Amino acid sequence: MSNWQQQRLQDVALKAAARTNDRSRHKVFVSYHAADTAEVEEFLNKFGTEFIAKTVGVTDEDDFIDSEDTGYIMDKIRTKYLGDSTVTLVLLGSCTWARRYVDWEVYSSLRNSKHSTVNGLLAVQLPSISGTSSAPLQARVNDNIQRGPNGEDIGYARYYVHPSSRTSLRGWIEDAFRARTARTSLIVNTRTRRQRSATCP
Repeated sequence: MSNWQQQRLQDVALKAAARTNDRSRHKVFVSYHAADTAEVEEFLNKFGTEFIAKTVGVTDEDDFIDSEDTGYIMDKIRTKYLGDSTVTLVLLGSCTWARRYVDWEVYSSLRNSKHSTVNGLLAVQLPSISGTSSAPLQARVNDNIQRGPNGEDIGYARYYVHPSSRTSLRGWIEDAFRARTARTSLIVNTRTRRQRSATCP
């Protein structure tokens, strides 16, 4: 993704957030695959009033990504991109599972650092895959989405189809925020960090 595309998304997010003065909204880091930029922009235009979005994530241009020190990399992602966000929202397209930076962003979201505690986590399908099960779920997100014998959610994170209303999304974000204290013991973040992006059909 180019710098101008990143900046455009951040501008869209800021304009959407400015359409309301609601102080109860949460700061949300939005993780996504660059291939879905157009859909992410539409999502932010439609739902960006319900949260304060941080959308600029890790790219190949970051000078820290080739470090051998995983802890250093994850701390840099936490401070430079996730910042003071309290919830991470993964917007899922058909190839989100393949992008290594999504894995790194989720990994950083699920660990305490010197500067912050874990984020709540939720995954939401973009319209292009909404209601389908054809696109694989990003592996680290999938580790945190567990179902009970009757299909009930019993893991740390939640997984949703595209929201039908702003109210629905607002409720999902609030649930993820509360999970930071209510479901912290359920976090699964032991998977090895993805070293490279996979080829997506």
